Amino acid sequence: MRLDDLRESENVEDRRGGGFGRPLMIGGGGLGIVGLVIALLLGVNPAELLGEGPDTVQPPAASQGGFQPPARPDDPLVHFSAKILGSTEDVWGQEFQKRGLQYQPAVFVPYDQATQTGCGGGQAAMGPFYCPADHRLYIDLTFFRELSDRFGAPGQFAEAYVIAHEVGHHVQTLLGQTDQADQLARRFGRQGAAGVSVRVELQADCYAGVWASRANATQHILEQGDVEQGLAAANAVGDDTLQRQTQGRVVPDSFTHGSSAQRVRWFRRGLDQGRLEACDTFGTETL
Repeated sequence: MRLDDLRESENVEDRRGGGFGRPLMIGGGGLGIVGLVIALLLGVNPAELLGEGPDTVQPPAASQGGFQPPARPDDPLVHFSAKILGSTEDVWGQEFQKRGLQYQPAVFVPYDQATQTGCGGGQAAMGPFYCPADHRLYIDLTFFRELSDRFGAPGQFAEAYVIAHEVGHHVQTLLGQTDQADQLARRFGRQGAAGVSVRVELQADCYAGVWASRANATQHILEQGDVEQGLAAANAVGDDTLQRQTQGRVVPDSFTHGSSAQRVRWFRRGLDQGRLEACDTFGTETL
């Protein structure tokens, strides 16, 4: 990826090393690490699994004066993530402005092992997730090593896809689509191959593709091989792939994020078309 022209967002709340929101050791509600990874990888509200209700948290205000992370070996990942977040702010700010709307940035929260969120307790075993109650996206940065070593999806654009997917959930929240999805659950059901959860996640994948398309058009971020990295990441975290790896069989009725083929298809759709309107996963029977 070409990152030189990308600015670092100031909307970073560094909780590594027991910073703001002292890390909490939280159990997995009886599901275990494998269950948490399958159910929560890339984007589910942790409160749904941990049985905790959302706290009352006001949407974040932009930080003043940037951020100064403590010196650590994973500092480059923080700065990289801040650049990707800054790019998403620029892209979605322009897209919202075209529609007469104002984009309110999300806050990126890197943390170690576990932390408290507006949606309850979060922990690294969940993978990256977005909490609509506090407009924050949470990532234990060790996930990026897992993405490369365990899931076979290395590279900066694969990591950028993860961040852009979580920002996609933030876009859904700002546009009211998260609330609409709760209403549509009565029509489609929440889980399953055609359920609301899958449609929400595939739309976030598509929004990640829209960000990449628009950012590349204005800042030329993509280099040879980057698109393949992103597609590999989308493929690696499909429900069928994860289920096959962890339990040896695929159970479509328990899908929450979509199959590998679906995740690749919707990410590619957003990347190719570069339009928010291309991402209507709720208006189609065929995902």
